[in-house]
Amino acid sequence: MQILVTGGAGYIGSHTVLELLMRGVEVVVIDNFVNSSQVSLERITELCGKSPVLYKGDVRDKKLLQRVFTEQNINSIIHFAGLKSVSESIQKPLEYYENNIVATISLVDEAIRYGVNNFIFSSSATVYGDPETIPVCESNRIGGTTNPYGTSKLFAEKILQDYAKSNKKFNVTVLRYFNPVGAHFSGRIGEDPNGIPNNLVPYVSQVAVGKHEIVSIYGSDYPTKDGTGVRDYIHVTDLAKGHLAALDYIGKYGNYNVYNLGTGQGHSVLDVISTFQKISGIAINYKFSPRRSGDIAECWSDPSLAQKELHWRAELTLEDMLRDAWNWQVANPDGYKK
Repeated sequence: MQILVTGGAGYIGSHTVLELLMRGVEVVVIDNFVNSSQVSLERITELCGKSPVLYKGDVRDKKLLQRVFTEQNINSIIHFAGLKSVSESIQKPLEYYENNIVATISLVDEAIRYGVNNFIFSSSATVYGDPETIPVCESNRIGGTTNPYGTSKLFAEKILQDYAKSNKKFNVTVLRYFNPVGAHFSGRIGEDPNGIPNNLVPYVSQVAVGKHEIVSIYGSDYPTKDGTGVRDYIHVTDLAKGHLAALDYIGKYGNYNVYNLGTGQGHSVLDVISTFQKISGIAINYKFSPRRSGDIAECWSDPSLAQKELHWRAELTLEDMLRDAWNWQVANPDGYKK
């Protein structure tokens, strides 16, 4: 039996593919390499001596999906493929709805046709909008999303929930990530954003190596301990292991389940910059800028349900995350580009 990983060459996808292969699982990857590099898959082989089966293409291409399901013996799907920038989604909402919702429907439709009944969906804490309580647990109200990226994840979750209600044989596990950062400890795979990074840690890393002059901190007047936004940062390796735990327990607690994957701790933007400076030994220039549309003051998780039911817990600290992110940046100043 094989696991199909869509977007398996991407940031979180590649780390998950590596963990699956290291466990001895056969992996099939679909990726269109719009926001990823095939080099990540080559480096996975270098790290573990095994390779996934690769199909280059788009999850919205039903003929491609039919070929994959016909040629391979797929048992379960982990669906990462999609667009993921909050700020870009505000500029390109239709693109985000097309990529993140239509692709999910297409994939589920073909999975059902070929009898694949285990589906793990890569979602996001953005579905909580501006959370009503902190820490955020899975029973919190969802909706009130503040950007099209979050709304696209919310709609996809709802579609999956509705389908799972109608077909009790179809098992769905939704994993709501908080803020993935870091890289594999080897420094061989990591986050390689196209163009200027939208996320804090890769941007800080690029300032540290001189690619950019200064970090803009959007908002210094939030009602937080130091006025900057607070988030729950989670090491990408911990996150990848959360997907293996979700596979192990899929269908055990009913056929539709939602779990937060986070550390349960919040760190401010200034916390991240201060910790990064200690680890790298490099002073990071930063300036305060106005708040960005769609941003919220604070958001961190209550991950206790995943701990209880999936027997999963984030183990790596903020220092681990930033050390591995810095290690990746130094070893790969231009990302996967050779």
